[in-house]
Amino acid sequence: MEKLHGKTAIVTGGAHGLGRQFAAALTGEGATVAILDIADAEAVAADLAGRGGNSCFGLTTDVSSEASVQAAVAAIRARTERIDILINNAAVFSMLPPVGFADIDVALWDKVMAVNLRGPFLMAKHIAPVMIARKSGKIVNIASGTAYKGMPLMLHYVTSKGGVVAFTRALSRELGAHNICVNTLAPGLTLSDSILANKDHLGFARDPVVASRAIKRDGHPQDLVGALIFLCSPDSDFITGQTIAVDGGSINT
Repeated sequence: MEKLHGKTAIVTGGAHGLGRQFAAALTGEGATVAILDIADAEAVAADLAGRGGNSCFGLTTDVSSEASVQAAVAAIRARTERIDILINNAAVFSMLPPVGFADIDVALWDKVMAVNLRGPFLMAKHIAPVMIARKSGKIVNIASGTAYKGMPLMLHYVTSKGGVVAFTRALSRELGAHNICVNTLAPGLTLSDSILANKDHLGFARDPVVASRAIKRDGHPQDLVGALIFLCSPDSDFITGQTIAVDGGSINT
């Protein structure tokens, strides 16, 4: 039996990297999936549907823009009355070069915060009312193990992901009364296609990250799927405000 049969899920940043893997996993468990991304959302949705996935559609969306988020939510509601799952995955990361904090441009800092923090806020702001009306829902915010252990030369990114962890904890307190679970999935360095395309990140972080793990190997996108589906399914109905780190034991939450 598919664990998410009949559910509608949204994956932000779902056209590339981990987001695409998440979208494929959700469709594989029976969910109808809306892929939101600033580019390629429609093409990726069509590809997943063509590979035998359940209903899947794409919407070009900038999660840092409230108008864009509102338009996407309206389009989703026009296709389906229910929204059961929100995966806040969209983030600025793979294109960021390692840089000392004093050399981070203010405009870049603001862009990272706009996508990585404002994005989850805007998505929750406009989707939670749909979940509240049904008295159920699952919100999974994608953070990073770096929020717990720190990471040099990526202060903007690490700060934004620390904010995501705090966002989860606070939002879970507000939405618990409506039977909505809000949790964080915190991957370690994971060899998604986006990361593999960025040699700066691999050269800078790969060896020390693997050395820090209890399970000393690279992390791959499929390593995250089990935890993601768990947090989206009825198996986690009494779990909220928590962080699950999937990183081979690099950090202990």
